[in-house]
Amino acid sequence: MSDLGDESTFEDTFFTVRRSSEGLYKDRSSKFFYFSFPVKNEEEIKTHLAELRKKYYDARHHCFAWALGKDADQFRANDDGEPNHSAGDPILGQIRSNNLTNILIVVVRYFGGTKLGMGGLIQAYKTSAALAIEANEIIEERVKISVSIQFPYPVMNDVMKLIKIHDLQILSQEMTLGCEMKLEFRKGLEELIISSLEEIKDLELTVI
Repeated sequence: MSDLGDESTFEDTFFTVRRSSEGLYKDRSSKFFYFSFPVKNEEEIKTHLAELRKKYYDARHHCFAWALGKDADQFRANDDGEPNHSAGDPILGQIRSNNLTNILIVVVRYFGGTKLGMGGLIQAYKTSAALAIEANEIIEERVKISVSIQFPYPVMNDVMKLIKIHDLQILSQEMTLGCEMKLEFRKGLEELIISSLEEIKDLELTVI
């Protein structure tokens, strides 16, 4: 069986935040409630935005930015009524400057009666986003691959040996007339793991 090699050479990692965070930043009577969330898809983003709009229904602005994908190649910034590029872009800028992805940052503003001006708005939203990240914890995650395998009982030992050697995660398993498992592992091991599984006699494999 092939050697695992140096895992530090795998280009399948990215940085995100561990949990949700929130706080309050004030500038000249305006209140900026900031939030950050780890997210995996746009559905999760929509859910968080809807919950905040319901909770802070009387706020004037719900500005946000998000990024998805290992290389943060999916992203969006929204000013929600603030002057163009004064809110969403500064928030997105903080996401990028921290090399984060799979993250949503929302800043909810209650206007305090004093206009901040373009520069003041940019600084307020930039600071709020930075504080949302600071209040959280940045972690390194790995892009994962999932496969489904079906195999007869006689090769169970070969499968379990492979799972143990490479510390594969068993997502589910079902033992009926034959055996079926769903496994998960880091993308950097994809070629090695799939080729090793395919060497096991009578095993059928499907990438999920």
